[in-house]
Amino acid sequence: MAKQTLGFIILTSILMTGTILNASISSGNTEVVDRIVAIVNEDIISLKDLNEQMRPFIEKISVMKYPSEQERLMIYKVREEMLNQLIDQKLTDQEIIRYKITASDKEVDNAIERIKATNSYTDENLREALKREGFTIEEYRKRIKDHILRSTLVNREIKAKIVITREDIKAYYDKNLDAFGAAEKYHIEVIMIKVSENMDSLTLKHIHKQMEDIQQNIKDGKSIDEVIRLFSNAPYKVLGGDLGSFDFSSLDPNIREAIKKMKPGQYSEIIETDQGYKIFRLINMVKTEARPLDELSEQIENKLYKDIVDQKFTAWLKELKARSYIKIIQ
Repeated sequence: MAKQTLGFIILTSILMTGTILNASISSGNTEVVDRIVAIVNEDIISLKDLNEQMRPFIEKISVMKYPSEQERLMIYKVREEMLNQLIDQKLTDQEIIRYKITASDKEVDNAIERIKATNSYTDENLREALKREGFTIEEYRKRIKDHILRSTLVNREIKAKIVITREDIKAYYDKNLDAFGAAEKYHIEVIMIKVSENMDSLTLKHIHKQMEDIQQNIKDGKSIDEVIRLFSNAPYKVLGGDLGSFDFSSLDPNIREAIKKMKPGQYSEIIETDQGYKIFRLINMVKTEARPLDELSEQIENKLYKDIVDQKFTAWLKELKARSYIKIIQ
């Protein structure tokens, strides 16, 4: 009677909750050793599959010694991401079977040889590297084969349908000139009085008043060097000089806003920064030219191609999920 009851529990658990039970009855208890965590069309993902996928990430999290609550949240997030990845893999694997896509041992061998050549690995080096990561060569070959199969599927469904035109490349180039060497360099000098966090409001008020006096002298035609000498015995030390040239994008937002409409020789208003009160002078501004389009065309095409592949693959996978039966069992 006990055996019938146990069998009934196992069958009911699989049907109702996706749990697979191991008959460990030496102490009168059943022990859950594995269970179904997701159903993807006609396939299942087991807890064992998920734990295996999570293992290297959990090991890395554990050695970081995070507070227990933070570690728990990180593990939960990893579990969610890994389960989604396994679902995506199941869906793509099902499509691989549907299209009868295959990869030969020779293709796997060639892929591994390319990896070895790229990393200057011998067979022994590769095995040692895999051992450090917790993989056998057989497990690695399976991963390489899976990668080849999925790449073939992506080529069939996505890459073969992508066309990058000369106009696409030119549009990207024009939009991203600064990434290809085009820049505006601003040569600036500054005059300032430093402030610190422990200064009270009255002290800051006096410093600002001294900066206003400095500003007036500048407006009267004195140079920064002349003003520094003039205020050498003032209550608050005045600093300044040539700062050199900077890419506009590298400047602090407050400074960019202050100097973007200035012409060479002009001074900014008084700017309050973390370091103190400052006045800037734009000495000159030089524009550097971008590298020519012909030189960058192949690089841009590769970038656009990768971006489009990523976007289209995401859209394709979303559509595939929408027409599939997917059930996650908590």
